[in-house]
Amino acid sequence: MSDPASGEAGTEKDTRTEQDTLTDVQAKILACEDLDGLKAVERQYIGKQGVVARLLASISDYPPEERRDVGKRANVLKQAVQEAVRSRQHALADAQVAAERRGEGFDPSLPPPRPRRGSLHPLTQVTRELEDLFQSMGYRVLDGPEIETDYYNFEALNIHADHPARDSHDTFFCEGDGHLVMRTHTSPVQIRALENLEPPLRVVVPGKVFRHESTDASHDHTFHQMEGLVVDRDISVAHLVGAMKTLLRGIFDRDLEVRLRPGYFPFVEPGFELDARCPFCEEGCRVCKRTRWIELLPCGLVHPNVLRSGGLDPDVWGGFAFGLGLSRLVMLRHGIDDVRHLLGGDVRFLEQF
Repeated sequence: MSDPASGEAGTEKDTRTEQDTLTDVQAKILACEDLDGLKAVERQYIGKQGVVARLLASISDYPPEERRDVGKRANVLKQAVQEAVRSRQHALADAQVAAERRGEGFDPSLPPPRPRRGSLHPLTQVTRELEDLFQSMGYRVLDGPEIETDYYNFEALNIHADHPARDSHDTFFCEGDGHLVMRTHTSPVQIRALENLEPPLRVVVPGKVFRHESTDASHDHTFHQMEGLVVDRDISVAHLVGAMKTLLRGIFDRDLEVRLRPGYFPFVEPGFELDARCPFCEEGCRVCKRTRWIELLPCGLVHPNVLRSGGLDPDVWGGFAFGLGLSRLVMLRHGIDDVRHLLGGDVRFLEQF
């Protein structure tokens, strides 16, 4: 680069030097036989420490009236180099494709790249395990609509229009006449099963349910439950406890002590909260809140009004029902401290399972 003080002659020399530089870099680019070599030439001329960067850094050494010209020429050089690099990249890619078509550098016996393998969602894993367990006990797995009528979601389950239990369900109502709701529990399938199947029957119903409530670490607007229903003659609480012990043995792979506490649910009478000894500790832990008991599921004997809604005579038939929170069960099994992780869609979280 000439002395900035040399005036017009220096400018002409700079122009010639830059033209020589462009000719030189174009020749180097055309001589590149692969992308690695092309990237090296690109860095040499338009990288952070390249020729163009040094030229721009030297602008302040020029007289004020020449600086604009120098900057313009530097940008022209940079654009010319970029265009030459792009053109060569396309030429190399075309040459590679042509070579592969001729069979050069291609081994057809090599296995193709394997697709990235996924895994089952932890909710799906637990649901399938429980379905297998209940099917081995003679239960049928049923499904039902996630958009339910007010009748199936509330009325037929002994939850009438003025029943206070409706307030605790925080229901999503669909637009229209107000008779369609996003189901707040899987219990509506109880009525559908009673209507369509002949007793005696044993069914479980896994699925999503929806509540219009604020989300936090232990609450979400969408979560998963598994409903269970058994209808037969002479059903008692002893049958319910036996089924729940078998369920817990299948989940935790050992027998757990259980207890029943009175609980109110409109569709069962009597109703209970079933607790189990904490499977994770001996003296109390964070999971059981130092009580050594874990609240697992609501259950009870099917209310006579529910049997009547399903077209059965409660003087002849009885039954028990239970509702298992699958989301809560997954959190217990894997030590997950926030229910929102389950439906958050974060691949980093899901890859752990």
